[in-house]
Amino acid sequence: MKEEITIIEKQAKPLIRWAGGKRWLLKHLETMIDINKYNTYHEPFIGGGSVFFKFSPKTSFISDSNEWLIETYISIKENPNEVIKYLKKFKKDKENYYKIRKINYSNQFKRSAQFIYLNQMSFNGIFRVNLSGKYNVPYGNREHYNFDYENIISVSSALQNTQISHSDFSKTIDNVKKGDLVFLDPPYTITHNLNGFVQYNQKIFSLEDQYKLAEMIQEIKRKEAFYILTNAAHKKVKEIFDDTDTLLEISRANVIGGKGAKRGKYSEYLFTNII
Repeated sequence: MKEEITIIEKQAKPLIRWAGGKRWLLKHLETMIDINKYNTYHEPFIGGGSVFFKFSPKTSFISDSNEWLIETYISIKENPNEVIKYLKKFKKDKENYYKIRKINYSNQFKRSAQFIYLNQMSFNGIFRVNLSGKYNVPYGNREHYNFDYENIISVSSALQNTQISHSDFSKTIDNVKKGDLVFLDPPYTITHNLNGFVQYNQKIFSLEDQYKLAEMIQEIKRKEAFYILTNAAHKKVKEIFDDTDTLLEISRANVIGGKGAKRGKYSEYLFTNII
């Protein structure tokens, strides 16, 4: 039986850390998007959901190819208190982190609590699995991190009028109708500006996928719907997606990187037909 959700007024915030998240972009999108102009909101690469939670659309479709992530959103939508119950039992130290990381829980809500726990306690919040599909990100020395249980309830409230699915992005086009808005934030398969499409993340989002995404955008426009695409500022990306639509180049700080990584500023492209 589905537990009744207490709807609260506090705006939900992303509950997970996600490499490539778009919190930094929100100040730019606020000047572009009037969410009430669109019928339904779609986000097929939901990730941490920064844009979704910021604009709180009345009706929406969200999806992702990461099954564990999607199960977590579904669990929180259905029964946030059950997720919170298990999350509170996980101890925040190195020894317990590695113990919890090894366990294959059979309970959906405990798996979802595990996902949130590992995401917040791991190094940089990176999601990475080994060849056997096991999460293998090391401990992040975050013993003093405090889980925001109230926000989990807010996230559940925000998800109540949302259809959530585990899906390849290309299969979500059938949900898009005239007057809808689609926000597209694919995984970047290149390091920005100068490098080529090589190795990194190729299994997650290949060059072929970029072309498939370009075809999807054409279909969105044929349906008389609207889209916003973020992508790496790279000449190949421009070649694939540059059309008669608006292209903006936006600079941001590079905040992801391991020990010794160069941190500075780089650019990202934003393509859209809403302006």
